[in-house]
Amino acid sequence: MLPNSTVIEKIRQGYQSEAAKSWSLHSDCYTNPKFLSLDQAAIFRKTWQFICHSEKLSLSGSYITADIQGQSIVVCRDKDNTLRAFYNVCKHRGHELLSGEGVTNLIVCPYHGWAYDLDGHLLKARRSELIDNFDVRKICLTQIKVEMFCHLIFINLDTEAQSLSKQSGGLESEIVSYAPDIKDLTFAHRLTYQIEANWKAVVDNFLECYHCPIAHRDFCTLVDMDTYKVKTHGIYSSHIAKAGLSENAAYSTENASVTDHAVWYLWPNTTLMRYPGRGNFMVWRFYPVGPEETYEVFDFFLETPEPNEAEIESIRFIDEVLQPEDIGLVESVQRGMRTPAFEQGRYLVDPDGGGLSEHAVHHFHGLVLQAYQSAIEDESNE
Repeated sequence: MLPNSTVIEKIRQGYQSEAAKSWSLHSDCYTNPKFLSLDQAAIFRKTWQFICHSEKLSLSGSYITADIQGQSIVVCRDKDNTLRAFYNVCKHRGHELLSGEGVTNLIVCPYHGWAYDLDGHLLKARRSELIDNFDVRKICLTQIKVEMFCHLIFINLDTEAQSLSKQSGGLESEIVSYAPDIKDLTFAHRLTYQIEANWKAVVDNFLECYHCPIAHRDFCTLVDMDTYKVKTHGIYSSHIAKAGLSENAAYSTENASVTDHAVWYLWPNTTLMRYPGRGNFMVWRFYPVGPEETYEVFDFFLETPEPNEAEIESIRFIDEVLQPEDIGLVESVQRGMRTPAFEQGRYLVDPDGGGLSEHAVHHFHGLVLQAYQSAIEDESNE
């Protein structure tokens, strides 16, 4: 059962549209187990979720499966080169159809052998000719919205959702302006982490660099903090800075072709990143595993499948320095939220939108509250 309107009102008490006058979300929505179900239903099953780079599904018959908060899905490219997505569930008895990724001509259920075309239509059900009024042409896998956005593939379980391109306004052109080579990049590396903190605490931390001079001193030598600007736009925020002008303590950027630190947060749990160095793009996701546990996935797309020496150094910096610093921060925050000493805090806001400001956290909290309110209204109307 979802939290009721009284509980939601407690969560939003003190929140105002102006960040400098507002209080943050109440700690209950980071610690109360009821909010996990609300996050899954009201947020993750109604928003665009990253699946893979377009290179993964470039061939006819290529497919990839994924789990979206307990919902098994499959995305494939059919024989007409159309990108399609379905619930990964057979229409006979509900068995999952495919696993992992690969290339196939048919989708065949491993339980009873029902065979589907790549457009989702049932082609053959063993012994169905013995059943009256059984028409294979009337049976089709349940489709899901799918979209290629900046050569990245996203799906949305909400059948009424607007396209990601429309929802996100100018994000696509902004990303392409900083990463014009994104379509040519290839998967090179993945980092994963299990974090003992609510997923919203992880997003909060990502969205502000107010903590950077204290907790990420090496990172602050990688970028020119005086050029760091954060802007919020609808369902995303942009975090842009120039690379540092002198030698840095993070990793070597000598002969770098990319000289911008360009990062975008895309509601609710995806970040898209371009770091100083060779041509690169990173997709970082935060998935709730439990009320106080988050699974992070960090994919690197580079010019070559094997990182070069400088990129190995940059990945090591992220994995061995930056991430441990952030994980320690958010896990400490989560422990603090469990105590009676903390319920809400104020946002520290820079009116000029600098990188040390927390207005992007305020923006994220507004989107959370909007999703919660919509879910409560929908439930009351049922």
